Amino acid sequence: MSIAFQVVIAIIIDLLVGDPRWPFHPVRLMGSLLVRLEKTTRKNIRNAKLAGVVTAAMAIAIALATAFGLVVAAEAVSPVAGEIVSIIIIYFSLSIKDLASHSMAVYRRLENNDIEGAREKLGLMVGRDTQTMDETEIVRAASESVAESCVDGIASPLFYATLLGPLGAIAYKIVNTMDSMFGYKSERYLHFGWAAARLDDIANYIPARITAVIISLAAIPAGMNAADSLRTVLRDGHRHPSPNSGLPEAAFAGAMGVRFGGVNIYNGKKKRVPEIGEQKTVFDKQHIKDAVRLMLVSILLTASVFIGVRIFIDRLY
Repeated sequence: MSIAFQVVIAIIIDLLVGDPRWPFHPVRLMGSLLVRLEKTTRKNIRNAKLAGVVTAAMAIAIALATAFGLVVAAEAVSPVAGEIVSIIIIYFSLSIKDLASHSMAVYRRLENNDIEGAREKLGLMVGRDTQTMDETEIVRAASESVAESCVDGIASPLFYATLLGPLGAIAYKIVNTMDSMFGYKSERYLHFGWAAARLDDIANYIPARITAVIISLAAIPAGMNAADSLRTVLRDGHRHPSPNSGLPEAAFAGAMGVRFGGVNIYNGKKKRVPEIGEQKTVFDKQHIKDAVRLMLVSILLTASVFIGVRIFIDRLY
């Protein structure tokens, strides 16, 4: 079975099943591994940046060795078993249905005028404080989260899965998990999290740029403004503090006719994020549905491009 076919099956499973909530989910296991590695390296290496580099290297090596071992062990049983394990590994790296489900859960609470419920559901998606958000802030935060996660939660793992198979998917996932745990500019992680943050920036660099263009194209079948989307990417895509996150956010903002960024609150402290896009329409709960629709169309096109390129390469060689 080709890598392209493995990716197709993994996408179908993710769309049907979503992300199961169980203690042995690979991301939870990665989190537990990273906590232990952090304790060990901090205890034995005084230099925080070096400890972070060693943690990152060990985590990637362990994740790759584990995935490789599982695939080889399964293939020893039968080729079909090896294919199944490969598909499962790729499937666990994706979060298409989960992103849509979490976003629509926020929308439904707003539809029912349950502002507290919407804040609670949004809290599962974003790292900022949600306790005092009004509806406009909730809609903006949810839409921004969909835009950013379109790359690091879906397009990037798809990129590495189609390029390198299950090992590519698992390598990206451990890097992204490290960034979500260590990639903060806090006193604790400013130096220790340096390696995790840089690796995540590097890993998302190419997928973010490819996906931003595809999002602009996806605006056409999604019934939005493709020209404004691409224009906003070129004008505002690099305003974000992250070298990658601003690109999909700009593509979404332009397509939807809204402005992302502004003042966010983290741990009780206000932080101003550069504004992206032009506010051509007032934020409304419908924008969450629009963001989800654009995300789904974008991922369909992105997957088609990545898989198509993979099939072309396979036929060449």
